[in-house]
Formats: sequence, C-alpha cells, structure tokens
Amino acid sequence: MRDEVADVAYRLGWGGARYLPAPLAAAATTVAADQAWLAHGAGVRQLEANLARVRPGLSRGELRTLSRAGMRSTFRYYLEAFRLPDMDHAALVAAVRVVDEQYLADPIAAGTGVVVALPHLANWDHAGAWACLVHAPVTTVVERLHPESLYRRFLDYRTRLGMDAVPLSGPGSGFRPLVDAARANRIVALLADRDLTGHGVDVTFFGEPARMPAGPAALALASGAPLVPATLSYDGPALVVAFHPPVAAPVDGTRAERTAAMTQSLAQVFQAGIGAHPADWHMLQPLWLADHPAVVATQATPS
Repeated sequence: MRDEVADVAYRLGWGGARYLPAPLAAAATTVAADQAWLAHGAGVRQLEANLARVRPGLSRGELRTLSRAGMRSTFRYYLEAFRLPDMDHAALVAAVRVVDEQYLADPIAAGTGVVVALPHLANWDHAGAWACLVHAPVTTVVERLHPESLYRRFLDYRTRLGMDAVPLSGPGSGFRPLVDAARANRIVALLADRDLTGHGVDVTFFGEPARMPAGPAALALASGAPLVPATLSYDGPALVVAFHPPVAAPVDGTRAERTAAMTQSLAQVFQAGIGAHPADWHMLQPLWLADHPAVVATQATPS
C-alpha cells in the first residue's frame, strides 16, 4: 500500500507542480517541507543524525534550524524534478554556474569518456541535463523502485532530460553497459555517497566508518576513463556545479585495493563539499555503519 501511495504522490507531482505558476509552486513546496520538518518523522530524524556528524558542534536548536533548511532544499529538488523536463533548454543551461568545467570538458575533448561521481547534493538531475546539452550524452543508473509504474516514471523522466538510464538491478542492469558508455566517450554520472548494493567499500567519512559504492572507481579502472568528482550547491536561484581534479588511480595493489583507495579519495572530496553546503545534502537515510542495525548487531555479537 505504501508503494501505491508513493506512486500516486509522484503522479500528482508530475501532473500538478509542472503547471502551477512558479511563485505559487515554490510557496507550496516550502509549506510542505516545513510540515514534514515539524512532523519530525524518521527521515527528518535521520537527516539530523547525519548533519550532526557534518557539524558536530551545533546545539540542538541550531541542528533543528539546519535540518529545516535541509528539508526545504530537499523539497526544492523534487519541485525542480517535476518541472525540469518542460524547462526551456536555454533557461536550463543559464540556471547553472560551473566551477572548473575543464575537468569535465577535457576528457570528452580527448575522447576518453569520463566517470563523474557525486553525492546527493542540490539537484543532480539538473546537472545531468545541463551536461547533456552542453558537453556529451549522459548515462546514469536508476534504482529499480516499486511499484514498477513508479520506476518507469523515473526512467522516462531521465530519458526526457536526455540521459540514458541503466537500472540498478533486474533486466537491463549490469556493469558492462556502463563500461561501454564510458568507452563511447559518454559522461557516466553516478551518485556515489550511499551504497545500495550491499557490496560497497568501507571508508572514513567525517571521522566515522561509512560505506560507499565501489562502482565509480571500479568503472574508471575498467574503462580507462578518468574519475572526476563533482559537488553541487544552491546559490539563490542558481545551481552551482563544481568539478574537481580527477582521482588518481594507484599504480600498485590489487584491483580491490585500488578501488578502495580511489573511493576513499572520493569520500574526502565529498566531505569538503557537504561540509561547505550541509543544507543541500539530501541524505535522509542511514549512511554510517553505526546507523545500520544489522551492522550494529554484528559488531555487538561476541566472535
């Protein structure tokens, strides 16, 4: 039943928010965000637990203020997601301000393709649509949501933005399509701050053990494409997309060791970006190992 409710909610969002006048849609979104924040449900509580690691010196009141800003930023993402497919291309590009664009442009110009890894900051779909229009086709991964109709909506959504979406699991999934995309001089953009596979790499993140996906580093090693981190933030109406120097691939070590080292390097770049813009980090799920009950139970069991 919860999946069916989610499907209806997203259908209403795509069907309604797209057609409201922008000021009215923004005002309604802010009200909805504040209501969710006041309800202080599991997602908001987890967001606050995550933000407490990012800003450990905050008082309880300061943390609540930051989480409110975080919920408003999260709801802004969804509003923009509903409206983005209908946005004029020139306006879509003009709304993006880019920092160190050469780290994305140079690999495409050289024909090597590029793997872009980024955390759940601001609006990654807007960044992907911008990259499609300005630089090269984008291939990304979409989580296979339930029900199937909701998954199809997200798949169609990213396709309409110009992105080629590979499912995370099930038919059509796999590592090979991503390798082929990178070798075809495409941009392969992957969200990389939360492991959804259960086979991630353990990293140190804000001083605590966390687990992040191995895919971006493994893909860069397999395809030969550079691994470029990106961090995003909102600055008023603008989306700021900051690219960072490619992550160096270690020369020595096993493939697993090299992948782990590169993933830890990504975590350090993400830490700086999230630390600078914590309100734009849309992480309402557990990330650190201490927040995963199964991990806690395993650690508490005598060996």
